[in-house]
Amino acid sequence: MDLTSSQHNHLQNQWVREFERQEGEKEDEEIVAEIMGRRFFPHVIAYKAWEGFHFAGHEIRITEATDCYGAVVWPSYVHGFPPLQALVLCYFLETNSKQCNLVDKNVIEIGAGTGLVSIVASLLGAFVTATDLPELLGNLQHNVLQNTKQKCRHQPCVKELSWGIDLEKNFPRSSCHFDYIMATDVVYHHPFLDELLLTFDHLCKDDTVILWAMKFRLENENLFVDRFQTLFDLEMISNFPSLNIALYKAMRKGKMKVRPSKLKV
Repeated sequence: MDLTSSQHNHLQNQWVREFERQEGEKEDEEIVAEIMGRRFFPHVIAYKAWEGFHFAGHEIRITEATDCYGAVVWPSYVHGFPPLQALVLCYFLETNSKQCNLVDKNVIEIGAGTGLVSIVASLLGAFVTATDLPELLGNLQHNVLQNTKQKCRHQPCVKELSWGIDLEKNFPRSSCHFDYIMATDVVYHHPFLDELLLTFDHLCKDDTVILWAMKFRLENENLFVDRFQTLFDLEMISNFPSLNIALYKAMRKGKMKVRPSKLKV
């Protein structure tokens, strides 16, 4: 049976879409394998549990958080180690260091947890403020110090930040200016989403760039993204369907003037 021109075009488009889907899955698998290859584990059982990572030309060792069980901690850090979202963001920062140059930039990480993203940003030359709940600061400080001392252009600092609380007191708008706000896995089913949005709003200036890696789990995440976009322009930089993780760039409404060039992740 001969195909009409429209039927032929329809089939051709289907083949193209299927080819692109398969190529996208292949690329996703390859990059995810590269990201996961940056992680390593101790060969023998240590007194303190740790995981290792290779980023920014350094071997980074992250010690498990053991001083805050029973406290209000983010689910990603219940086991004390960085979530996959942190690895995705670190890989992006390293492989896009020219387009996203952190040298001498002021960076704040919210919900820093065990500190991997803050450590990598520091090793890439940024002034970094790593923040989290007071219960988590001891282990965060330990990880940051042991992985950055005498290795960084600027020694990072660790500071308490409870979302939505005493923001003007601890981070006054008049004197605090951050070029980048970084966050990984801060959105999930918890009761502090309003405070999180308030914190983004307080810390973000007109020229601040937010880099945010997020794992989609429930409808709450989608609802937060909708609310987030009432204040910020949001663009997906990359997507990893096999991990259910997306990496976003955001700026204040109307300030993302030029779409970024295609970045590698």
